[in-house]
Formats: sequence, structure tokens, C-alpha cells
Amino acid sequence: MSESSAEAVAAVASAAAGAGGNWRKATGIAGAAIGVIAAGAAAGVAIERMTVGRGMRERARLALDSTGPYGSLRGTPGKARADDGTELYYEVDDIESEVAVTPKRRRLFGRKAPAPVTVVFSHGYCLNQDSWHFQRAALRGVVRTVYWDQRSHGRSARGVAQLEDDMPLTIDQLGRDLKAVIDAAVPEGPIVLVGHSMGGMTVMALADQYPDLIRDRVVATAFVGTSSGRLGEVNFGLPVAGVNAVRRVLPGVLKALGQQAALVERGRRATADLFAGIIKRYSFASRDVDPAVARFAERMIEGTPIDVVAEFYPAFTDHDKTAALPHFKDMPVLVLAGIGDLVTPSEHSEAIADLLPDAELVLVPDAGHLVMLEHPEVVTDRLADLLTRAGAVPAGATVSGYGSTSSTAQRG
Repeated sequence: MSESSAEAVAAVASAAAGAGGNWRKATGIAGAAIGVIAAGAAAGVAIERMTVGRGMRERARLALDSTGPYGSLRGTPGKARADDGTELYYEVDDIESEVAVTPKRRRLFGRKAPAPVTVVFSHGYCLNQDSWHFQRAALRGVVRTVYWDQRSHGRSARGVAQLEDDMPLTIDQLGRDLKAVIDAAVPEGPIVLVGHSMGGMTVMALADQYPDLIRDRVVATAFVGTSSGRLGEVNFGLPVAGVNAVRRVLPGVLKALGQQAALVERGRRATADLFAGIIKRYSFASRDVDPAVARFAERMIEGTPIDVVAEFYPAFTDHDKTAALPHFKDMPVLVLAGIGDLVTPSEHSEAIADLLPDAELVLVPDAGHLVMLEHPEVVTDRLADLLTRAGAVPAGATVSGYGSTSSTAQRG
């Protein structure tokens, strides 16, 4: 962003501050702010428009939506109930070798056979369980896995406490949600926890509130593109003037937009090209990401209602779970991030690794926030190694089939 753009953002922020309760004015200001912040993305879209017609772009999106396999994997469905009554949707991918827990096996042994290791995946903000598509494809038949949709995301219900009681969303609530999913889907046996972005924060919140569960049942943990705190200092790749303006205006703007969700959703559809550019900039760092994967990420993000986006955003500023990290010291830990991540910068992963000196730290070159989609081969390879070290899979197990979305993927 240029200095003039940064000044424009500051001007927009100042105007927004004076908008007061006038949502129409605030919505207009929000549009201006987004337009300025997304100047780079908009420029790319403008160039595309000179060479590719709107109708052709729409047809291309429809073709990618209809033919892309991403997000098509399904498991055995289940529902957990959070402490406020919210229904949380999850799916289980079992393995055929799980004969050790069948009634026949138990009779043969004359006692309860040990439960298998289960890997529980928690997704990030504005995504859903399908964001683990590549890792899910690779681990099928190798290890028992659980994928769940965080409240108000994917197939889970809207948060009851937020929708009916107007309670603020907290990361602690997400930690309790994860506990409810574990109680329902993994009532016994060892667990490996894997969390991306907000999902990693959810795992930390679980540890903070249920340290005994971590000590007694969790055998390994992976933190992917996440943070233990100080998210209010992230600059999102903007200059100082720009990011300060955004921090001042964004909470109020999101709240105003969330109160007029139907209108905003129509606006999002009308400006799909611009938002596609913004999403790509903040999701990926490499230039040769498969267009179908980029569209898959775009579809997940644009599928998150604006009032949910607004509802969750304030929780990140308050998030601080640094004190919970020592609960993971006595187990194998993977800390992985993309070097080009603008949302949860890799420095935040390094800070986590500093507090867990025995953890494996992997920084992936040419990778952004959605590293598990951008460079799935790296993420799956390191997860497979973590599972082997935790005894979740045999050392000779074959983990493959994850594919690649970029020719520049490298292991950090």
C-alpha cells in the first residue's frame, strides 16, 4: 500500500468515527475502507477485467465449484452439545484395523482392549472442517480422525449464547466447545490435537481450562499458523498509518455490517471479484496455487455470514494463552507456519516454539496463512512424522495421496 493509500485509510477511519449510529453511513465508510486496504488486490482485478469478461469469470467460478474435489470428503456424522446448548457438528473417519475395540476382540482378550489414538482437527476463523481436505485424504485408513466445525461455522449451529443471549464470543468458549466434541467423539483413548489459526487458539484454551485432560490423554499436538497472543499488534502487511486506522475503525464497522447482514451479503456477491483478490492475498503467498484450491478457500470464507465474522473478531484482540503452553511440554509438538503469513505471522509461531524448546519448528517458504492448502505435502509430511513419534501410526505406515497445489513447496 502506498503512503497516499495509508493517508486515505486514516481519513476513512476519522470519518467512520464520526458516523455514530448511522449504519448506512458506516456501511458506506466500510466499503471505502475495504477498497483502500485492498488497493493491490483491486489493481489485479482491474487488469483481469481488461482481458477477461465478467460473464467468463462467473462461468469459471461455477466450473471450479462443480468440478473441484476439494471439500468433498465425508465421514460418519455426529453432534456434540456445547455448554450453552449449541449443536456442534463433527465427522469421524474410522480405520478398518480398529478391530481391537470390537466386542469380539474384547471377549477374546477377556478385558477391555485399548482404544486407538484419535487425531482431532480444529479449523480456523471463517473456514470449516473441509479446510483439512488434503490431510484428511492422506490420513484416511491410517489413523482414526475427527473433524469438527466450530460454532457458527460450517454445519455447526449458530452459537446459542451469542444469538439468543447476546453474549460476546470468547476463545475460552471455543475451548469448552472442543471439550464437548472430545467427550462425544473420543470418550476414551489417547488423543492428538491439531489446530490451525483460531483452531490452535482453541486447543490452547482447552489446555488452559482442562489441564488434566491434556496430561492424561493428549499424546501429541500440532499448532499450524496460530498465535498464543498479541494479535492486536499484527499489521496485516500494511504500513503503520494504515494498520492503526484499520484497528480503530474495524470493530465498529464490522458491528454495523453485522447488524445489516442481508444487505451486506448482497454487496459481497456484487463485489465477488474484489474480495477474491483480497482472500487470495491473505490466504496464500505463492503465485502458482491451483485456481481450484484458491476458489475452494474463497468459497469457505465467503460462506461465513458477515454477522459471524463480526461476532468472532473481537475475541482475537483479547486472546492470550501464553500461560497455557507449558501444558504441552511433556509430549511431541509440531509448530508450523508459512513465512509469508500476514494474518498470524510466523514470528508468533516462533514465540510458541521458544516456550516449548523441544517442539519441532517448521517455517515454510513461499507459504501464507492457509499453508495446509497451499503446501499440503509439507504439512502432511510433518504431521505424519509427529504421529509416528507419538505412536499413533506405525513407523512404516504409508501416508500419501495429499497431492500438491504448488511447484515451489519446500520444507522449512
